[in-house]
Amino acid sequence: MAMIPMQKFFTAFQGQRRLVSGPAGEVALVVKRVASQPDEPIIIFEDATGRSIDFDLRGGDREVLARLAKLVPPSAEATEAPAEPRGRGRPKLGVVAREVTLLPRHWEWLNAQAGGASVALRKLVDEARRASGDKDRERQARD
Repeated sequence: MAMIPMQKFFTAFQGQRRLVSGPAGEVALVVKRVASQPDEPIIIFEDATGRSIDFDLRGGDREVLARLAKLVPPSAEATEAPAEPRGRGRPKLGVVAREVTLLPRHWEWLNAQAGGASVALRKLVDEARRASGDKDRERQARD
């Protein structure tokens, strides 16, 4: 089964002002340009962990990007080949079959919903993600 590619994102602040958020290369180049005339210190954070990180900004843009490629390899290449041929489902949407354990009354309710249990569960998960997205990101950064 293929792994979902996760790219690392970073956010740079100058004082209390957010300069840029995005992949390492993009953030590093913006910080490099702004750092030439610093008004306040610039701090870069890894979004997933909340830890501060220093990028080596010496040299030209190509040199900076080459060093970052070694430090923060793009994880989009971290996919592995499927172990077996794909069967039923919606491969273009990335749907993955897993086991869920529920009480009979939950299965009855889910099966009575328009589109069946899978559609109802996807809608419930999407609604919950929208409702608590900020809190979840805050908790993950804190953890």
